[in-house]
Amino acid sequence: MATDTGNTLAAARPERGSPRYHRILIALLVAVLLIFPLNLLRYELKSYALLTRFVDPQADGPLLRFETNALSTEDLKIETSNGQVPARLYLPVRAAKPQGIVLLPGIHHLGIYDPRFVNFSRALASSGFAVLTPVLASLADYHVDASSIPTIGAAPAWLAQRLGTGPVTVIALSFSGGLALLAACDHQYAPHVRALVLFGGYENLERVSRFLTTGHEEFPDGRVIPAPAHDYGASVFVYAHLSQFFDAKDIPAAHEALKYWLWEEPDKAQPWLDTLNPPARKLLDELMARRIDLVRQQLLDAIHADKSELAGLSPHGHIAGLRVPVFILHGASDTVIPPAESLWLEKEIPQRDLRAVLITPAFTHVDPQHQASWMDKVRLVNFIAGVLKEAS
Repeated sequence: MATDTGNTLAAARPERGSPRYHRILIALLVAVLLIFPLNLLRYELKSYALLTRFVDPQADGPLLRFETNALSTEDLKIETSNGQVPARLYLPVRAAKPQGIVLLPGIHHLGIYDPRFVNFSRALASSGFAVLTPVLASLADYHVDASSIPTIGAAPAWLAQRLGTGPVTVIALSFSGGLALLAACDHQYAPHVRALVLFGGYENLERVSRFLTTGHEEFPDGRVIPAPAHDYGASVFVYAHLSQFFDAKDIPAAHEALKYWLWEEPDKAQPWLDTLNPPARKLLDELMARRIDLVRQQLLDAIHADKSELAGLSPHGHIAGLRVPVFILHGASDTVIPPAESLWLEKEIPQRDLRAVLITPAFTHVDPQHQASWMDKVRLVNFIAGVLKEAS
């Protein structure tokens, strides 16, 4: 028996203007209104979940559970031009082909194993990214030098090859940021970098060293204003330039004493302090008493003497060939690398590559600040959403 398909469909189709027709239209409109904002706000929701997990790894709730992936971790070694380097890889279990992020640590002796850094790494990976964290041995020993650049450059290439999903995003914290910019300008490393995110980075290492010595923040518009500087910065500079402050015979003991001081283990520093000659002991006593005013001129003389070395480790004047999208984030109350450095970076980075700049009271150096206003939090969520979208 023949079937009149056209008549059947016509009978099933509601008449225009009928109550059923209007009900279907309303249902479709409601579905669109529900789905469209969720899709539009996809990265804002991921950003909110990421920041919440970073601040409180134990936080819970429906949105966090929806936006959180289970993780696996793998300790491994990557090949660089300086040999094999230890690293840790965080992988989201449910993501078949995750995009990659290389997360670079700042100056701290625990490096990629610092609990705060691990929290951030896990939060990023929980958002669906494969996150590689390479050990930067020099920065873990409180030295900002060129030996970190081969590892910074090799890590994106290694991760891109491992994942097979193309170039990866690099997020550089604190002093690794300036070095990451230099690496991203190198033609052998740049093709593997999708975007670069600078979090509390510097543009001129000499200027940052002066800030840590004098407590004066220098702005691109010529202003110089007093600003609180973290007193450990002077100790870091002395530790990295021991030969300019100590006689050769005092250097080994001064090294150990300052190392344990920076590690916040003063009891282990004391036996080394007791072996120093009086001038060396006096200098370290003043540093450890946080009397930067008593050693300021020595510090300024050393900074001036190291002018060319510090310039070679600075993005200033060296990144005209940059061809990588850049995001800049800085804490407004940063006492280690002053936020004016990000204003200098904003001027230095080619405008075609600058995606966003945010100086926010929601962070100090790279630590969250709980007293930020809701508008500051919204701006931060929007900034991170832009980063996640670029990284995806």
